[in-house]
Amino acid sequence: MLIGLLIPLLGTMLGSAFVFLMRDEMSVRMQKWLLGFASGVMVAASVWSLLIPSMAMEEGSGKWSVVPAAVGFLLGMGFLLLIDVLTPHLHIGTDKPEGLRAHLSRTAMLALAVTIHNLPEGMAVGVVFAGASSGDTPITLTSALAVAVGIAIQNIPEGAIISMPMRAAGNSRRRSFLIGSLSGAVEPVGAVAVVLLASLLMPVLPYMLAFAAGAMFYVVIEELIPEASSGQHSNLSTIGFSVGFVLMMVLDVVMG
Repeated sequence: MLIGLLIPLLGTMLGSAFVFLMRDEMSVRMQKWLLGFASGVMVAASVWSLLIPSMAMEEGSGKWSVVPAAVGFLLGMGFLLLIDVLTPHLHIGTDKPEGLRAHLSRTAMLALAVTIHNLPEGMAVGVVFAGASSGDTPITLTSALAVAVGIAIQNIPEGAIISMPMRAAGNSRRRSFLIGSLSGAVEPVGAVAVVLLASLLMPVLPYMLAFAAGAMFYVVIEELIPEASSGQHSNLSTIGFSVGFVLMMVLDVVMG
Protein backbone atom coordinates (compact mmCIF):
# COMPACT_ATOMS: atom_id res chain seq x y z
CA MET A 1 0.00 0.00 0.00
CA LEU A 2 2.82 2.41 0.85
CA ILE A 3 4.16 2.24 -2.71
CA GLY A 4 0.70 3.02 -4.04
CA LEU A 5 0.44 6.08 -1.79
CA LEU A 6 3.78 7.37 -3.12
CA ILE A 7 2.97 6.94 -6.82
CA PRO A 8 1.32 10.41 -7.21
CA LEU A 9 4.40 12.09 -5.69
CA LEU A 10 6.61 10.37 -8.27
CA GLY A 11 4.44 11.89 -10.99
CA THR A 12 4.95 15.37 -9.55
CA MET A 13 8.71 14.85 -9.35
CA LEU A 14 8.85 13.61 -12.94
CA GLY A 15 6.94 16.65 -14.16
CA SER A 16 9.12 19.01 -12.10
CA ALA A 17 12.20 17.48 -13.76
CA PHE A 18 11.10 19.07 -17.05
CA VAL A 19 12.89 22.18 -15.82
CA PHE A 20 16.18 20.42 -16.58
CA LEU A 21 15.07 19.57 -20.12
CA MET A 22 13.45 22.81 -21.31
CA ARG A 23 15.31 26.08 -21.72
CA ASP A 24 12.44 28.47 -22.19
CA GLU A 25 9.26 29.13 -20.27
CA MET A 26 6.43 26.75 -21.05
CA SER A 27 4.23 28.01 -23.86
CA VAL A 28 0.70 29.24 -23.19
CA ARG A 29 -0.67 26.59 -25.55
CA MET A 30 1.00 23.81 -23.59
CA GLN A 31 -0.18 25.22 -20.25
CA LYS A 32 -3.77 25.37 -21.50
CA TRP A 33 -3.69 21.78 -22.70
CA LEU A 34 -2.10 20.50 -19.49
CA LEU A 35 -4.56 22.37 -17.26
CA GLY A 36 -7.44 20.86 -19.21
CA PHE A 37 -5.89 17.41 -19.00
CA ALA A 38 -5.49 17.67 -15.22
CA SER A 39 -9.12 18.79 -14.90
CA GLY A 40 -10.36 15.83 -16.94
CA VAL A 41 -8.44 13.30 -14.85
CA MET A 42 -9.70 14.77 -11.57
CA VAL A 43 -13.34 14.87 -12.67
CA ALA A 44 -13.27 11.28 -13.98
CA ALA A 45 -11.53 10.03 -10.83
CA SER A 46 -14.12 11.80 -8.68
CA VAL A 47 -17.03 10.18 -10.50
CA TRP A 48 -15.84 6.63 -11.25
CA SER A 49 -13.49 6.04 -8.34
CA LEU A 50 -15.18 7.99 -5.53
CA LEU A 51 -18.84 8.93 -6.02
CA ILE A 52 -20.01 5.70 -7.68
CA PRO A 53 -18.30 3.47 -5.05
CA SER A 54 -19.75 5.70 -2.33
CA MET A 55 -23.29 5.02 -3.57
CA ALA A 56 -22.52 1.33 -4.23
CA MET A 57 -21.56 0.86 -0.57
CA GLU A 58 -25.04 2.07 0.43
CA GLU A 59 -27.03 0.20 -2.22
CA GLY A 60 -28.98 -1.60 0.49
CA SER A 61 -30.57 1.73 1.41
CA GLY A 62 -32.44 1.90 -1.89
CA LYS A 63 -33.06 5.37 -3.21
CA TRP A 64 -31.47 6.83 -0.08
CA SER A 65 -28.10 5.39 -1.10
CA VAL A 66 -27.30 8.76 -2.64
CA VAL A 67 -27.44 10.59 0.71
CA PRO A 68 -23.86 9.84 1.92
CA ALA A 69 -22.50 10.76 -1.52
CA ALA A 70 -24.44 14.04 -1.58
CA VAL A 71 -23.58 15.03 1.99
CA GLY A 72 -19.93 14.04 1.70
CA PHE A 73 -19.56 15.85 -1.62
CA LEU A 74 -20.90 19.12 -0.21
CA LEU A 75 -18.73 18.80 2.89
CA GLY A 76 -15.67 18.32 0.70
CA MET A 77 -16.52 21.40 -1.33
CA GLY A 78 -17.05 23.40 1.86
CA PHE A 79 -13.77 22.19 3.37
CA LEU A 80 -11.72 23.30 0.37
CA LEU A 81 -13.62 26.60 0.28
CA LEU A 82 -12.61 27.23 3.89
CA ILE A 83 -8.96 26.38 3.20
CA ASP A 84 -9.00 28.59 0.09
CA VAL A 85 -10.39 31.54 2.07
CA LEU A 86 -8.04 31.18 5.05
CA THR A 87 -4.73 30.15 3.44
CA PRO A 88 -2.59 32.95 1.97
CA HIS A 89 -1.62 31.88 -1.54
CA LEU A 90 -0.82 33.19 -5.00
CA HIS A 91 -1.72 31.55 -8.29
CA ILE A 92 0.70 31.33 -11.19
CA GLY A 93 0.16 34.14 -13.68
CA THR A 94 -1.39 36.54 -11.17
CA ASP A 95 -0.03 39.20 -8.83
CA LYS A 96 -2.99 39.42 -6.45
CA PRO A 97 -2.70 37.15 -3.38
CA GLU A 98 -5.75 35.34 -2.03
CA GLY A 99 -6.64 34.24 1.47
CA LEU A 100 -5.65 35.95 4.70
CA ARG A 101 -2.91 38.57 4.56
CA ALA A 102 0.54 37.28 5.43
CA HIS A 103 4.13 38.44 5.03
CA LEU A 104 5.27 35.55 2.86
CA SER A 105 7.53 35.45 -0.18
CA ARG A 106 6.05 35.07 -3.64
CA THR A 107 7.62 31.63 -3.92
CA ALA A 108 6.08 30.50 -0.62
CA MET A 109 2.62 31.75 -1.64
CA LEU A 110 2.87 30.01 -5.02
CA ALA A 111 3.82 26.79 -3.25
CA LEU A 112 0.83 27.14 -0.89
CA ALA A 113 -1.51 27.53 -3.86
CA VAL A 114 -0.26 24.26 -5.30
CA THR A 115 -0.52 22.57 -1.90
CA ILE A 116 -4.22 23.44 -1.83
CA HIS A 117 -4.55 21.72 -5.21
CA ASN A 118 -2.70 18.60 -4.13
CA LEU A 119 -4.36 18.04 -0.76
CA PRO A 120 -7.63 16.59 -2.13
CA GLU A 121 -5.70 14.36 -4.52
CA GLY A 122 -3.81 12.84 -1.62
CA MET A 123 -7.08 12.40 0.26
CA ALA A 124 -8.61 10.62 -2.73
CA VAL A 125 -5.72 8.16 -3.01
CA GLY A 126 -5.78 7.49 0.72
CA VAL A 127 -9.50 6.85 0.92
CA VAL A 128 -9.60 4.42 -2.02
CA PHE A 129 -6.68 2.41 -0.62
CA ALA A 130 -8.40 2.39 2.78
CA GLY A 131 -11.55 1.08 1.13
CA ALA A 132 -9.64 -1.57 -0.80
CA SER A 133 -7.76 -2.79 2.27
CA SER A 134 -10.93 -3.11 4.36
CA GLY A 135 -12.33 -5.85 2.12
CA ASP A 136 -15.89 -4.70 2.82
CA THR A 137 -16.24 -2.29 -0.11
CA PRO A 138 -16.64 -2.61 -3.89
CA ILE A 139 -13.21 -0.97 -4.25
CA THR A 140 -10.46 -3.40 -5.28
CA LEU A 141 -6.72 -2.96 -4.87
CA THR A 142 -6.33 -2.68 -8.65
CA SER A 143 -8.95 0.07 -8.86
CA ALA A 144 -7.20 1.93 -6.02
CA LEU A 145 -3.95 1.54 -7.94
CA ALA A 146 -5.70 2.94 -11.02
CA VAL A 147 -6.61 6.08 -9.07
CA ALA A 148 -3.01 6.47 -7.90
CA VAL A 149 -1.64 5.98 -11.41
CA GLY A 150 -4.22 8.35 -12.93
CA ILE A 151 -3.41 11.11 -10.44
CA ALA A 152 0.32 10.49 -10.97
CA ILE A 153 -0.16 10.98 -14.73
CA GLN A 154 -2.09 14.16 -14.01
CA ASN A 155 0.70 15.30 -11.66
CA ILE A 156 3.32 15.12 -14.41
CA PRO A 157 2.03 18.20 -16.25
CA GLU A 158 1.14 19.83 -12.92
CA GLY A 159 4.74 19.46 -11.73
CA ALA A 160 5.97 21.04 -14.96
CA ILE A 161 3.47 23.90 -14.65
CA ILE A 162 4.94 24.66 -11.22
CA SER A 163 8.67 24.27 -11.83
CA MET A 164 8.87 26.07 -15.18
CA PRO A 165 7.45 29.41 -13.94
CA MET A 166 9.73 29.13 -10.90
CA ARG A 167 12.69 28.90 -13.25
CA ALA A 168 11.38 31.80 -15.35
CA ALA A 169 11.08 33.88 -12.16
CA GLY A 170 14.85 33.60 -11.63
CA ASN A 171 15.24 30.50 -9.46
CA SER A 172 17.93 27.98 -10.33
CA ARG A 173 16.93 24.77 -12.08
CA ARG A 174 17.68 22.73 -8.96
CA ARG A 175 15.64 25.04 -6.71
CA SER A 176 12.77 25.09 -9.19
CA PHE A 177 12.78 21.29 -9.31
CA LEU A 178 12.87 21.08 -5.52
CA ILE A 179 9.94 23.49 -5.08
CA GLY A 180 7.92 21.66 -7.73
CA SER A 181 8.63 18.29 -6.13
CA LEU A 182 7.88 19.46 -2.59
CA SER A 183 4.53 20.82 -3.76
CA GLY A 184 3.47 17.20 -4.17
CA ALA A 185 4.73 16.10 -0.75
CA VAL A 186 1.36 16.91 0.80
CA GLU A 187 -0.25 14.12 -1.23
CA PRO A 188 1.33 11.10 0.52
CA VAL A 189 1.00 12.91 3.86
CA GLY A 190 -2.70 13.49 3.25
CA ALA A 191 -3.13 9.94 1.95
CA VAL A 192 -1.55 8.36 5.03
CA ALA A 193 -3.63 10.57 7.33
CA VAL A 194 -6.83 9.49 5.60
CA VAL A 195 -5.85 5.82 5.72
CA LEU A 196 -5.27 6.06 9.47
CA LEU A 197 -8.56 7.87 10.01
CA ALA A 198 -10.47 5.49 7.77
CA SER A 199 -9.36 2.52 9.84
CA LEU A 200 -11.09 4.14 12.81
CA LEU A 201 -14.07 5.56 10.93
CA MET A 202 -14.93 2.76 8.49
CA PRO A 203 -18.71 3.24 8.94
CA VAL A 204 -18.43 6.71 7.38
CA LEU A 205 -16.22 5.59 4.47
CA PRO A 206 -18.98 6.37 1.91
CA TYR A 207 -18.98 9.95 3.21
CA MET A 208 -15.19 10.10 3.04
CA LEU A 209 -15.14 8.90 -0.58
CA ALA A 210 -17.61 11.62 -1.56
CA PHE A 211 -15.76 14.16 0.59
CA ALA A 212 -12.59 13.60 -1.46
CA ALA A 213 -14.63 13.91 -4.66
CA GLY A 214 -16.11 17.22 -3.54
CA ALA A 215 -12.68 18.56 -2.61
CA MET A 216 -11.30 17.66 -6.04
CA PHE A 217 -14.30 19.18 -7.81
CA TYR A 218 -13.71 22.42 -5.92
CA VAL A 219 -10.15 22.63 -7.21
CA VAL A 220 -11.28 21.93 -10.77
CA ILE A 221 -14.15 24.44 -10.78
CA GLU A 222 -12.51 27.19 -8.75
CA GLU A 223 -8.97 27.09 -10.07
CA LEU A 224 -8.12 24.80 -12.99
CA ILE A 225 -10.98 25.45 -15.41
CA PRO A 226 -10.94 29.27 -15.03
CA GLU A 227 -7.17 29.30 -15.64
CA ALA A 228 -7.53 26.95 -18.60
CA SER A 229 -10.44 28.87 -20.16
CA SER A 230 -9.18 32.44 -19.83
CA GLY A 231 -7.50 34.19 -22.75
CA GLN A 232 -6.61 32.56 -26.04
CA HIS A 233 -6.31 28.88 -26.96
CA SER A 234 -9.03 27.76 -24.56
CA ASN A 235 -10.03 25.12 -27.11
CA LEU A 236 -6.79 23.32 -26.27
CA SER A 237 -7.87 23.01 -22.65
CA THR A 238 -11.14 21.46 -23.83
CA ILE A 239 -9.21 18.88 -25.85
CA GLY A 240 -6.94 18.23 -22.89
CA PHE A 241 -9.95 17.77 -20.61
CA SER A 242 -11.43 15.20 -22.98
CA VAL A 243 -8.20 13.22 -23.19
CA GLY A 244 -7.68 13.29 -19.42
CA PHE A 245 -11.28 12.31 -18.67
CA VAL A 246 -11.28 9.37 -21.08
CA LEU A 247 -7.85 8.18 -19.93
CA MET A 248 -8.89 8.12 -16.26
CA MET A 249 -12.23 6.49 -17.11
CA VAL A 250 -10.52 3.73 -19.08
CA LEU A 251 -7.92 3.18 -16.35
CA ASP A 252 -10.61 2.81 -13.70
CA VAL A 253 -12.79 0.42 -15.74
CA VAL A 254 -9.94 -1.72 -17.13
CA MET A 255 -7.96 -1.95 -13.89
CA GLY A 256 -11.03 -2.03 -11.64
